[in-house]
Amino acid sequence: MGNNITCERCPAEQSIIRKCISLEEKLKIIEVKDLTKSYGEILAVNRISFDVRTGEIFGFLGPNGAGKTTTIRMLTGLSKPTAGSAQVLGFDVESEIVEAKKFIGVVPEASNLYDELSAFDNLLFMAQLYGVSRSQRRAKAEELLKMFGLYEWRNHSFGTFSRGMKRALTIAAALIHNPKLLFLDEPTVGLDVMAARSLRNLVSDLRRQGVTIFLTTHYLEEADLLCDRIALLVKGRIVKIDTPKSLKAFAEEEPVIEFSFNKIEPSIVGGLSEKLPELKVAAINQNILRVYGGTPANVLKVVLKYCEEKGIEIDAVKSIKPSLEDAFVKITGLSPTIMAIEKGGRM
Repeated sequence: MGNNITCERCPAEQSIIRKCISLEEKLKIIEVKDLTKSYGEILAVNRISFDVRTGEIFGFLGPNGAGKTTTIRMLTGLSKPTAGSAQVLGFDVESEIVEAKKFIGVVPEASNLYDELSAFDNLLFMAQLYGVSRSQRRAKAEELLKMFGLYEWRNHSFGTFSRGMKRALTIAAALIHNPKLLFLDEPTVGLDVMAARSLRNLVSDLRRQGVTIFLTTHYLEEADLLCDRIALLVKGRIVKIDTPKSLKAFAEEEPVIEFSFNKIEPSIVGGLSEKLPELKVAAINQNILRVYGGTPANVLKVVLKYCEEKGIEIDAVKSIKPSLEDAFVKITGLSPTIMAIEKGGRM
């Protein structure tokens, strides 16, 4: 018997490999390659590549103006890419978007429903647009109104709804045709705390029902709570894609020391950055400053000395476990305060 070694696989093994590859492809509900969008000299989306897996909540996290909404517009056929390619449910977004739209729902940042129509009539109208059969429209509309807690308001005009109720009905309308994929563009912008929490619960419920969700947001906490994976988008480019847990673990490689003040003086971040040139110093809000990396004892010594020299009183000091906010700071180099800027929350 010889000792010849061959790299060729047996037919059975090749068949298994082909099936595994086929399964992997089916698990990708969105595939994007070098997708680009420019408006004249402005590059809104710059050669981004990613995929979204069936059944997950995929987050597009970035500050306003990062290119999140532009990406959704290209993936849903509302805007033509300048370059690159994208497939949604196996359909090309440029040549086959009409077919793709039968299986996707879109919740834009500004609602596309009609103020003068009742909640029920808005859903019936959307059902007709999506091609839901006449025999199923009323039953589906009633089902969604009950699911979203809006049934008792079914005969009230949309224009009289609160911001949270409007957002909920807009999501319901996008689900009227049982889509496999739902695009949510900044779903909780401008909502109060309770309305935002309610909508996040609804999004989680939809995921459990098997709906794949593409979520854009500039809220770090929202992305951390909801998403299975997150793409960090800055100035039209994806800088990292991973799970919230892995992103936070990336930041955990270095210590984080948090200092609390009555009020942070404008010069303190720059002053401490000069004293700690190898580290990242960031103001989290008007009262809290964090220093990322270094030796905790040395960081504490430098900051205490600086504050004593400047007559700045420190209220509290603590070592903290890295959050998604810390990961965002470390990966992008941006202050988290840039993420707190609202768009205005139009409805």
